[in-house]
Amino acid sequence: MSVPDSLRVYVNERSVSVPHGSLAVDAVRALFPELATEVDAGRQRLTDSRGLPVDASQALVGGSIYRVVPVRDQVNAAPELGSAEAGSAEAGSAEVTS
Repeated sequence: MSVPDSLRVYVNERSVSVPHGSLAVDAVRALFPELATEVDAGRQRLTDSRGLPVDASQALVGGSIYRVVPVRDQVNAAPELGSAEAGSAEAGSAEVTS
């Protein structure tokens, strides 16, 4: 039984065949060179079929499904909420003890 020369994977709902030993970003590059450049630059990232992040340098497995999505700036609002909640709690306890 012979082994196929390439792997079939899917990127943004399009199939592509890439050579064995290719990386996830290589599959993107085969279909969407401009998106691969964005992935390399960190402005786009890969996710799997469930939406979980995937390392662009991982080795491909036949049948894998990838999506290219924009990287959004993460705003860390939790400390602000924590501060506001802490301030409210302090105010509430001040009212109770007054």
